[in-house]
Amino acid sequence: MKSSSMFRNAPALRHWPIVMLRVYTGIYFLYYGVGKLRRDNFADSVGNFVNSNLESCFGFFRPVMESVFLPYKAVFAFLVAWGEFALGIALIVGLMTRYAAIAGAFMVAVFWFAKGQGILDSNNHDVIWLIILIALAGLHAGRVLGLDQRLSQRFPFLA
Repeated sequence: MKSSSMFRNAPALRHWPIVMLRVYTGIYFLYYGVGKLRRDNFADSVGNFVNSNLESCFGFFRPVMESVFLPYKAVFAFLVAWGEFALGIALIVGLMTRYAAIAGAFMVAVFWFAKGQGILDSNNHDVIWLIILIALAGLHAGRVLGLDQRLSQRFPFLA
């Protein structure tokens, strides 16, 4: 007996929590990326963020903040804003999800190091996003109702 076309994607549908997590995470990063892109003075905000966190950042990370982030705050403002935007789009549509999630995890880890918050600090949302992004990368989240699913046969290195 042939199964109907309605149930052809049933295995993917049982993974709906992965899709919800991927899409919500994508919407979150897209929203904040667009907000940063629309700000005229985001580079100044990056400089203020770095200066205000110099005392609280992790000790190993302070030299990076002083010698790299502060002098090149405009470059990092560009990278953060466009990085969040691109991460959001990639996660929403499920395209190159593994690479996007790994890059996003790296970006979020940098935020965490710059803030210097403890791993169990109640204000530390960076660790939560880091864990979510690592999970999305490890789960091949784009292969569940995403473009990676459609492209994985032709371009297996993408997914």
